[in-house]
Amino acid sequence: MWPELAYFVGMLLLAYLGWAATLYCVQSRLLYRPVREVLHSPEELGLYYEDITFKSKDGLTLNGWWVPAGNSMFTVLFCHGNGGNITHRLDSISILNKLGLSCFIFDYRGYGNSEGTPSEEGTYLDALAAYNWLAQTKKIRKERIIVFGRSLGGSVAAQLAATVRVGGVVIESSFTSYADIAARFCPYMPVRRFARFSYRTLDYIKEIHCPVLIIHSRNDEVVPFEFGVELYEAANEPKEFVEILGDHNDGFLVARELYNDAWAKWVRFLAEKQD
Repeated sequence: MWPELAYFVGMLLLAYLGWAATLYCVQSRLLYRPVREVLHSPEELGLYYEDITFKSKDGLTLNGWWVPAGNSMFTVLFCHGNGGNITHRLDSISILNKLGLSCFIFDYRGYGNSEGTPSEEGTYLDALAAYNWLAQTKKIRKERIIVFGRSLGGSVAAQLAATVRVGGVVIESSFTSYADIAARFCPYMPVRRFARFSYRTLDYIKEIHCPVLIIHSRNDEVVPFEFGVELYEAANEPKEFVEILGDHNDGFLVARELYNDAWAKWVRFLAEKQD
């Protein structure tokens, strides 16, 4: 009996270790889901835009869209999530434009028409390059830039806003850290010990010293609502939390009226603060 039991336990241990090793090796492919083909553009929504190329600090050519809104006071720097590319964010671009907000959305390295391969440090460098393009090339005043990040982009936006001057930050449907979200999907694996990425959103948000808006759905099936609450609690004042409806990918559409009103109210607050 004992030899069979030892053999069974040994096989389970080997299977567990094998699965752990597989997860470690494929983390990058699980985290980053880039799509290269850029099949649509803001022009299809009747929006004027410019197709922009700019350089990262480490020399990669990146791509983005500049979508201006007439007489806009603020410009949104949009850090998108881990999947697809900028062409999959046309709904959000349209919403921002109708709110009178200019928008610069860019693709991280390895996404869309941007060169390179995705990495954590790379996403931070790419966001910084996009910010510098707005501040240096377009001459947008730094206090008139709103950094907006959704999902993975929320961590990228928080890291950027913790290191540069901006007028406000909006973090939507984002997690507290890579290890926290990985542990949710693999609760029985030693993901914290073997995590290859950090994306420490909770730590970054504590270093942000401008107004912060957190948007999260209680029905988010990917990033728990509690993560949004934790981010809000860690943020410095002034801050606002808005609970929306819908799942992780379509909450901003399901709760469109609530979502749009939250953005409009936030922009008015920022404008009054700068008067």
